[in-house]
Amino acid sequence: MTGGGALSTRPRVVLVGPPGSGKSTVAQALAGRWHLSARDTDGDVERVAGKSVADVFVEDGEPRFRELEHAAVLAALAEHDGVLALGGGAVLHPATQEALAAYRAAGGVVVFLDVSLRHAAPRVGFNQSRPLLLGNPRARWQALMDERRPVYERVATVAVSTDGIAPAQVAERIEDALAQRRADGDEGR
Repeated sequence: MTGGGALSTRPRVVLVGPPGSGKSTVAQALAGRWHLSARDTDGDVERVAGKSVADVFVEDGEPRFRELEHAAVLAALAEHDGVLALGGGAVLHPATQEALAAYRAAGGVVVFLDVSLRHAAPRVGFNQSRPLLLGNPRARWQALMDERRPVYERVATVAVSTDGIAPAQVAERIEDALAQRRADGDEGR
């Protein structure tokens, strides 16, 4: 990776995907393999807000959460040099899509962690800490995924399925995909 200024500290890789795709745990697995730190923008939002993501949704509303989330993504893209996991809906903000496009154009890699409802359900648990999944959580998750899939695919450099495999195996698949990209001379696209 090349570049100066703010991009010299850009993340090694950015993970995107729906709830239950394993972004946080895969970020930890990759960071451990690469001896880097992992960062999750949901955690950043919680630190800034002083409350859980669920409480931000309930007390302040989704628009406020999305505002905090977008600010967290921009800060992390500029400051973090490890593995970065974005909240599931972060990619919906047009300015976040632009920031990810700039990150990719500068040589960064965005990995879409794809997962089916069958495999996401046990991971998510469809509990109240996932405010967008309240009501009929399975139907809501599927609707969110149908809406977001084209965006995940558009912002991603590579896609890796997490269905039925452990985070360490997902990390290996990501490493394999990155090695293949290097071999193909396809970095930054």
